[in-house]
Amino acid sequence: MVSIARKNLFEDIPRFLVAQAGIMFAVSLVTIQTGILQGFSRSTTLLINQSNADIWVVSQDFVNLDLTSSLLLKQATDAADLEGVKIAEPVVTSPARWRVQGKELTSVRLYGFLPQGQLFVPGDTETETIQKLENPYTAIIEQSNLNSLHLNQKEHKPKISSLPVQVVGTTRNAQSIVSGAFVFTSLQTAQTYIKRGFSPSINCQLQNGELNCQTLYQQEDSEQPQTAPSPDPLSSTDPIHYILIQAEPDTNLETLKQRLQENLAGTQAYTSEEIALKVRTYWQQRTGIGFILGLGAVVGVIVGVVIVGQILYSSVSDHLKEFGTLKAMGASNPMIYGIIIEQALYMAILGYLPGILLCWGLSQWAMATQGILILINPLTALSVLGITMSMCVGSALFAIQKVTHVDPIIVFKA
Repeated sequence: MVSIARKNLFEDIPRFLVAQAGIMFAVSLVTIQTGILQGFSRSTTLLINQSNADIWVVSQDFVNLDLTSSLLLKQATDAADLEGVKIAEPVVTSPARWRVQGKELTSVRLYGFLPQGQLFVPGDTETETIQKLENPYTAIIEQSNLNSLHLNQKEHKPKISSLPVQVVGTTRNAQSIVSGAFVFTSLQTAQTYIKRGFSPSINCQLQNGELNCQTLYQQEDSEQPQTAPSPDPLSSTDPIHYILIQAEPDTNLETLKQRLQENLAGTQAYTSEEIALKVRTYWQQRTGIGFILGLGAVVGVIVGVVIVGQILYSSVSDHLKEFGTLKAMGASNPMIYGIIIEQALYMAILGYLPGILLCWGLSQWAMATQGILILINPLTALSVLGITMSMCVGSALFAIQKVTHVDPIIVFKA
């Protein structure tokens, strides 16, 4: 038997295409907003999730990975001596200024760790590349940041403040959306960048009875090659920001967390899951980003309901005599409602499939070229399908109200 719903749907192709465009827009908006929210949340904790640490020890002032107070390198050494601790590794982070001669300054986020360590993982990169960081002033950067860091030409020689940087490799799946471009170096190199990389001098001159002073950065702005000083040796008083802990087998993590906090003054210990949840909660709730992205998804649903509702209502109005004929022939209301709902489900499926494929392609492009993670997993895709079907069926309820009051007598009117 020929489907009445399908005949109604494809009878007017231009109207059908307009309806599908509206549904595609709604599907894309909901999927992209949801994917950005999930990808954004995941990107803020990539370094935590990829690490091999059981526990992260941070300052009591810890807010997120970019906002925390310092600890001391000595505390990492002390942590390694505690019962139940198998490995303790320090990590330092700091904002820094990336400079390429003739290009504008770029803000980066510096991460220093032990290249020979086991716990900190700077994204998806080769072990051999990480070992190259043993050499002074070497760094690994995120592949997607090559253009933003002006590294699209080999002759460009970058600096962090006044000290050179030799990029020895790239990584993937490490960059946070909310941070500057990540630059991964050895702990010793990072400490040197932090302590010695930025040394301004002030030049004052007396002109016309007025003292004019100017801050100069002679090393940074000089075009002449300069010999970089040897990296500073690590000291027990050097600042760090995280101590990554791997526990001994069969160690109770809650007990070990308590022991770490009691022996390391001014610290707070979290399991990897706990600190990841704390970071995600901060960005989703305290910054309002979750609300904004969720609002965009709601707007997408509203737009879809309005467009589909209009199309279905107009379609039903144009076929009132046909529905009246069905009623005159004895068709029940549930049967007629089924035709309208079937038409709505056809619209949902035919609008969903190209919409979700478009979003998937966009997510791959964004990750490859911009390093922005738009997370579209099977659960997200199924959820959006459910939302789309509910949106279209809900819209069909408006059209059903029109049919409910159809009088079969209209069939016999001129």
